[in-house]
Amino acid sequence: MNSVINPLPARRRHDLDWLRIIAFAILIFYHVGMFFTTWGWHVKSPDANAGPELVMSLVNPWRLALLFFISGVALRFLSDKLGAGGFARERVARMLPVIAFGMLVMVTPQTYFELRQDGAIGPGPLAFYGDYLRPSVLHGVVTPTWNHLWYVVYLLVYSLLLAPVIPVLRRLADGPAGAAVGRIWSGPAGAVMLLVLPAAPFIVYGAVLDPHFPTTHALWGDWANHAHRFTTLLFGYFAAKSPAFWAGVRRAWPLAAAYAAGFTLLAATLAALGWPDLGEAASAAFSMITVLYAWSVIVTLLGLGQRFLDRDGPARRYLTEAIFPFYILHQTITVAAGYYIAQAGWSVWTQFGVLVAITVGGCFAGFELVRRVAPLRPLFGLKPRRVRSDSTSSSDVPSGLPASSGPAASRE
Repeated sequence: MNSVINPLPARRRHDLDWLRIIAFAILIFYHVGMFFTTWGWHVKSPDANAGPELVMSLVNPWRLALLFFISGVALRFLSDKLGAGGFARERVARMLPVIAFGMLVMVTPQTYFELRQDGAIGPGPLAFYGDYLRPSVLHGVVTPTWNHLWYVVYLLVYSLLLAPVIPVLRRLADGPAGAAVGRIWSGPAGAVMLLVLPAAPFIVYGAVLDPHFPTTHALWGDWANHAHRFTTLLFGYFAAKSPAFWAGVRRAWPLAAAYAAGFTLLAATLAALGWPDLGEAASAAFSMITVLYAWSVIVTLLGLGQRFLDRDGPARRYLTEAIFPFYILHQTITVAAGYYIAQAGWSVWTQFGVLVAITVGGCFAGFELVRRVAPLRPLFGLKPRRVRSDSTSSSDVPSGLPASSGPAASRE
């Protein structure tokens, strides 16, 4: 019986590239949807209603979890290539300019238009910018802020925390402990174990941490959120080169898909009944099966990705480079456009169509500009042109973006 793992060879995982692209696309449309829901967000449509909220609630438990998992896979490949020190230096050089530029420039319009719609400030972005740059609480909003770029901040912090223990993590992943876990995934009940065991920590976090530490994305004090995100990142790291895990996903995804479909039917039924009060015990049980649902969706997507998406092409290459700048750009475009659309007097479907067109078109236009202007590239997470390569590199497995576990989303 093997006591060590023969890790999978380093190769570009096109399926994870595609899943990262799809997940970011969902995120962009999700934030467009936030303009129309009754949940709190930066700017709101005058026709905001609960219509989109069921679909968005079904996406909430896994939309960011998938990306943190993929980030963990990326962390394994990149740290194996660069070593612990090189990995830490690369993460700082790649992410710190994005965070600084994002907080000082990209996110600023979001706060401006939010306060303008609230009637808290008058017109005049230049005067507002001076106030924004002074660390303070400006009409209830902490400034400067990172808003949706919290993911980049958290990923950088997690990477730096893990860098000193990368050799230990590698030995755990490839040694007897990793082999023992692999035997569980390969066993006769492996498919069920693959769906249940990884969900267990999140059930504990939901019961012990979530009630006491609401999600804030403020870094300090966001302890429940850290538990969810950091654990998912580690899952991705340990799964990255495990043959038993990926073989287990291929066996387990049909069962995972069936469970996810059953949960979706249950949630739709409860929504049709007006989300009746289930009582304390039933609500706790529903929270547990929601965690299982989130992980089941991720397993389903990983399995479908292996089967159908592990293929290359011009679209994959273009979008793999474009998707991180899209992420940086999209929410500012959506908020700015939403502010003016809210005043246009259009029907809700016209608002939706125009907002989607402006957001998607603005992302493509912004990326086409950024990729051509050398000084802008590092500010949007792009490498210098001379470093481009399609062999195994720091972007070989996408450095992706666990989600809000409750029905209402955070503001991001």
